[in-house]
Amino acid sequence: MNSIEQVDIAGKRVLMRVDFNVPVDGSGNITDTTRIKAHLRTIRYCMEKGAKLVLMSHMGRPKGQRVDKLTLRPCAASLSGLLGKEVPFVEDCIGEKAAAAVATMKPGDVVLLENLRFHIGDEKNDPEFARELAKLCDVYIDDAFAVAHRKAASNSAITQAVKSCAAGFLLKDEIDYFNKAMKDPARPLAAIIGGAKVSDKISVLENLVDTVNMLIIGGGMAFTFLKAMGKEIGKSICEPDMLDKAKSIMDKAAAKKVKILLPVDCLVADKAEAGATVNVCSVDSIPKDALGLDIGPETLKIFGEAVKEAKTIVWNGPMGMFELEAFSKGTFGLAKDVAASGALSIIGGGDTDSAVHKAGVSDKISYISTGGGAFLELLEGKTMPAVEALETCGG
Repeated sequence: MNSIEQVDIAGKRVLMRVDFNVPVDGSGNITDTTRIKAHLRTIRYCMEKGAKLVLMSHMGRPKGQRVDKLTLRPCAASLSGLLGKEVPFVEDCIGEKAAAAVATMKPGDVVLLENLRFHIGDEKNDPEFARELAKLCDVYIDDAFAVAHRKAASNSAITQAVKSCAAGFLLKDEIDYFNKAMKDPARPLAAIIGGAKVSDKISVLENLVDTVNMLIIGGGMAFTFLKAMGKEIGKSICEPDMLDKAKSIMDKAAAKKVKILLPVDCLVADKAEAGATVNVCSVDSIPKDALGLDIGPETLKIFGEAVKEAKTIVWNGPMGMFELEAFSKGTFGLAKDVAASGALSIIGGGDTDSAVHKAGVSDKISYISTGGGAFLELLEGKTMPAVEALETCGG
């Protein structure tokens, strides 16, 4: 896979797939510009090299229909502010309007095309739609890791319609950091997996048992494992149809000498709401009418000691309902332990990203992934279709 530094973009028309699928409020104002900022390094590089940079992205799920509230126009305004340079907005991503806008560009200019998904051809990975996009460029750059696990015309079919393509800095960093963590890691390698459901991450857990030295399990999914061990979990979240899977993962870990760490105590409450009555109890004595909503102080101590031993840490999913202050200590405490560990630490998933920022330690994490679904699929051992497409550029 070529990186952007390996292709000649000076004076060229460069079409770049980015992920500007940002949250907007009812008035169409962007409420979080993190995804836009993540691409600034690649965008500025193209500008410095004198490329004519054409940006394309999707937003939401318009299913081939023009939906006003899913326009990318606010992203053009936001990017203009970040770059200190006007980024014209083009009201379509293919056809006459797009072609006319690109034809008038000068070296160093940047334009943003309208939402790709206003055309059904993108999601369908339609070669004809890809050829229409390809007319706008001399070089194609993919910098959108967050959608690299899905085939689309804008990140897959297009690679067969252009002669030159490469990965942008963001996409390359995502793949490189993941490979450092999972392909050839400094050991011990610890994986921290949290969140609500085992069913959401069963393939991740099964794959990790083959790879890691320690598997730390928290969040709601831990109670399914505790139930599988025969413990009373009260009204805590549990997936009865996942009990056998949980047992098989624990058996496989034991056979491979992979250390599984589960909570030994937890914070329980009568309801999952602010103002609930909260108690700490052992996982051997959870009241029948109580909900487990965070790991307890003894568990945090054990998990914290474990990450101190690790040389590489991969983390997806919070330890509890951290959005409520009463149940945030486990997730925030573990985030601080990971940050202080000195290990190569890679975090993926929106909730986990949010948690490390709220804990005030995001600057001490080695790498925070921009792609929740894509990150999970890498943890499952899957390949990224968009990355594979870059490797066969031009057919």
